Amino acid sequence: MPTYDYRCSTNGRVLEVSHRMSENLSTWGELCRQAGVETGDTPAEAPVERLATGGTIISSTSRGSGAAPMPPCGSGGCCAGGVCPMH
Repeated sequence: MPTYDYRCSTNGRVLEVSHRMSENLSTWGELCRQAGVETGDTPAEAPVERLATGGTIISSTSRGSGAAPMPPCGSGGCCAGGVCPMH
């Protein structure tokens, strides 16, 4: 099953989850349920967005690298691929 990275705009956290390609999560509560984590202090209805990291197929023994993608370069396109190595 493909994995996807989602970012919560309220708390800035990125979580990696597996789901069908036809599914799309839109709230922190949905994302936390799918990831099997508590919502914590963030409201369950806080919006999340799927990051353009592509869907990666993983096996049941591998849960991906766990590393969050780098945020875009603040100065706008100054770095290769829009990712600043200074982060």
